[in-house]
Amino acid sequence: MGDLFTTAALGVLVVSFGVGIVVGLTGMGGGALMTPALIFLGIPPTAAVANDLVASAVNRSVGAAVHWRSGAANLRLVAWLVAGSVPAALIGAFSLKFLDALGDPESWLKLAIGATLLVAAATYLVRMYLNVVQRPRGGQGGSVVRPVPTLLIGVVGGLLVGLTSVGSGSLMMVALLLLYPALTARRLVGTDLVQAIPLMVAAAVGHVIVSGVDWAVLIPLIVGGTPGTYLGAKLAARVPQGVIRRGIVLVLTLTGLTLLGVPPGWVGVIGAALVILGPVAWSILRDQTVARRHGTRSDDDT
Repeated sequence: MGDLFTTAALGVLVVSFGVGIVVGLTGMGGGALMTPALIFLGIPPTAAVANDLVASAVNRSVGAAVHWRSGAANLRLVAWLVAGSVPAALIGAFSLKFLDALGDPESWLKLAIGATLLVAAATYLVRMYLNVVQRPRGGQGGSVVRPVPTLLIGVVGGLLVGLTSVGSGSLMMVALLLLYPALTARRLVGTDLVQAIPLMVAAAVGHVIVSGVDWAVLIPLIVGGTPGTYLGAKLAARVPQGVIRRGIVLVLTLTGLTLLGVPPGWVGVIGAALVILGPVAWSILRDQTVARRHGTRSDDDT
């Protein structure tokens, strides 16, 4: 039993360190990568979600505190997001009890995580495309808050995070970027990090009440994730962000398909197609977009 505990804890420690590096490099991918990684290590989906949420609440609080003190977060946006996300996260967490009526709750949760990962992969692509399309942003951004759509972003994001632990750093950030295109990158990240703390805490509390925590999983998650995130943040300036984010899209897509029960052969074919054709398609799309943008600028100058 002791050997099993040591082996499992070591696996979680190594994986959490690797995921932490990715989070530090890109500011994305925490729950979207960590939860399925835990499932593939043999941890039940309910336990994977619960422990990942608790660890995320601890690890993200450091970055959120830095952004809070520096004034990077838009607190009005945070307030509206939290108003929607916190109760929705609690609903998502406690809704796991009702999955028993549908049969095996672990299987249903695995399907929900798989579907959410595919949505997350799509939002990553949207964000990468917006980074190419949009002109550099300046100013404070987001000074005029749109309460109702911001509240709805919080509700949808909170429900997904409460159910699957995926969505805070991917789906909600892209939604904010679409709703507030003038929001600067620094304000966007700061706002997302600060609003994620009460969201994560609410979701974690709900999951702890429903399924509890496994200390053999939770402690390695925190011990490995914190230094990994720190190292990733230090390396961020030296590593091409586009390559990493395209890799995340690939991993999320293949992981989501696997959790949804797609046969391994088809997953391999799709993965090979994405690896071979994906960079070509992205390069063509990026070049055409940049050419159109430069053409628009030339027309404006004339």
